Amino acid sequence: QVQLVESGGGSVQAGGSLRLSCAASGNTDSYYRLGWFRQASGKEREGVAAIWTGGGSTYYADSVKGRFTISHDNAKNTLYLQMNNLKPEDTAMYYCAAGPWGLSARWARTYEYNNWGQGTQVTVSS
Repeated sequence: QVQLVESGGGSVQAGGSLRLSCAASGNTDSYYRLGWFRQASGKEREGVAAIWTGGGSTYYADSVKGRFTISHDNAKNTLYLQMNNLKPEDTAMYYCAAGPWGLSARWARTYEYNNWGQGTQVTVSS
């Protein structure tokens, strides 16, 4: 089992930046990929970005490409999401997730991840 704790959320104006962190503890050798998901009010949870801890491959939703950067510090067992040029439509609860190896084409599928954090709120005002 892996415990995930997100931090770094907050309220910013459009065009601003935030960096989310997700600290992992427990059986950190059990996961191969890490992801960030978000869920806006009344909407389904969607994949934002993912990273394969072994090879470092990264994947992004089209809506955040060029603005968000996912990274992982293996020594600290911490996942990051640098979010720049934030837009009101980025407003959501952001969750980090960990899962075993899987097909890269499924990086954004929630069922591919078996450990989830409690979430951190990001609010972007116009």
